[in-house]
Amino acid sequence: MPDTLACELVSWGEVHRLCHRLSGLIQASNYKPNVVVAVGRGGYIPARLVCDALDIMALTSIKIEHYLSGSDKQAEAVIRYPLCVDIKDQRVLIVDDVNDSGDTLQLAVEHIQGFQPQEVRTAVMHDKRVTQYQVDYFAKRIIKWRWLIYPWAIHEDINAFITRLSPPPQNLAEIQQQLAEQFSIKITLKLLRETITRTTSSSHF
Repeated sequence: MPDTLACELVSWGEVHRLCHRLSGLIQASNYKPNVVVAVGRGGYIPARLVCDALDIMALTSIKIEHYLSGSDKQAEAVIRYPLCVDIKDQRVLIVDDVNDSGDTLQLAVEHIQGFQPQEVRTAVMHDKRVTQYQVDYFAKRIIKWRWLIYPWAIHEDINAFITRLSPPPQNLAEIQQQLAEQFSIKITLKLLRETITRTTSSSHF
């Protein structure tokens, strides 16, 4: 990853709106999943919201690792925790937060297909134009690439970006300014303070 890149903070309100739209698209297609598989970690909350909207009780998960911390990416995606339930002859919906390169969802689909389901479809909140994998459902298309910071990853991501600020900031105001200038992250001082004081490395600010 470059030292600077464009980022976007995604609010809880936006998450709810996108998951509501995503659920509507799935329902309109007349696809009726028997089970939803969340791709951890990013897909846990979207999958639960989709289950709620579609009245689906069967929710399970797999965990795929592609990013070590923040935006630092591994060479390839790997399955850390595989599926551990029987989904043979079931209609499966795989849910994740974002379809970026497509590597994660491609691996997820290949893994799930090994359990002999009747059908597998994929759904995400954000689908980036640069992806090499075409999902079945997405709530929003991202044309101009940017790193998306979801509410469930804000502490992890913000602190990872703080370590990349140059020159090293000396106080909260400088952190706020440099995050905006170097990563297009617009964050309030209140939220910034709450974010960094939960880590020992940044507790002196």
